[in-house]
Amino acid sequence: MSFVYLILGLLLLVLGGNWLLKAAVGLSLKLNIPKIVIGMTVVSFATSAPELIVSVKSALNGATGLAVGNVIGSNIANIGLVLGITVILSTIEVEKSFYKTDWPVMMIASMLLYFFIAFDNIIQRYEGVILFTMLIAFLIYLLRFQKTAVVDEMPEDDEELPLYKIVLFLVIGGIGLWGGSELLIDGAITMAKTLGVSEAIIGVTVVSVGTSVPELAASIIAVMKKEKAISLGNLIGSNVFNILAVLGITSMITPVEVKPDALSLINNDIYWMLAISFIVLPLVFFPKKLRLNWKDGIVLLASYVVFIYLTIS
Repeated sequence: MSFVYLILGLLLLVLGGNWLLKAAVGLSLKLNIPKIVIGMTVVSFATSAPELIVSVKSALNGATGLAVGNVIGSNIANIGLVLGITVILSTIEVEKSFYKTDWPVMMIASMLLYFFIAFDNIIQRYEGVILFTMLIAFLIYLLRFQKTAVVDEMPEDDEELPLYKIVLFLVIGGIGLWGGSELLIDGAITMAKTLGVSEAIIGVTVVSVGTSVPELAASIIAVMKKEKAISLGNLIGSNVFNILAVLGITSMITPVEVKPDALSLINNDIYWMLAISFIVLPLVFFPKKLRLNWKDGIVLLASYVVFIYLTIS
């Protein structure tokens, strides 16, 4: 049965990613907003919804280690796995606003999470409020000042849609991604538990990969359709949303504590998240300035494979 869930989940994810991409392009044209902003806001929120649902449910059920592990693991997966695969499939040309705004905000959010949790093993309610307030400030800045961060290769292919179709595609795309990830996670967790894997490891590997699959589906579909701005914006935005919205909202509802059996999240995994988030910046400049290509993708994907190997070994 878990295998059936995995197949159905993947199918829903592909369909959901396609609908969401149509809505994102349509919304970008309708509001005359750069696609990367739509990617970092609308698409990121939709693809981060599984992380939010999983984390809030986990925290309310007392499994706060799963909530933190899910976000840290998902952020590592978004950059190492998803961005790695995306740029292996197709080169992304990057504009200056990537390193002036988008990447710095992702790193500031990551460092904030580290300082909030590394010394006392808990994200307090007031720290959740700080995280969520930073998210609101970031969104206001994006909508008012952000310029394009990725060159649009085929603007002539963009399809204008009436507002009702944009909303419809947005809703069914989001539901498709959520439903697909739920089925995928259920199938994967059942299989992992059958193999006797612990909660913290399930959180940082199986669940985090499962909740990153919407980003993977949306990014690969975006790249295949030459909408690379939405692809890169979605991944950077999702990492920002995961920390500022997912852990911010979760810890405002109930303080998020990392229990003794999940301390590897603080002693090991969070350093991986910081390192793999940081490494994107030098990769954007070397070997060729403001470009991510297949060589960079192999570096990112190899880093992710090493992380998973060390986590489960």
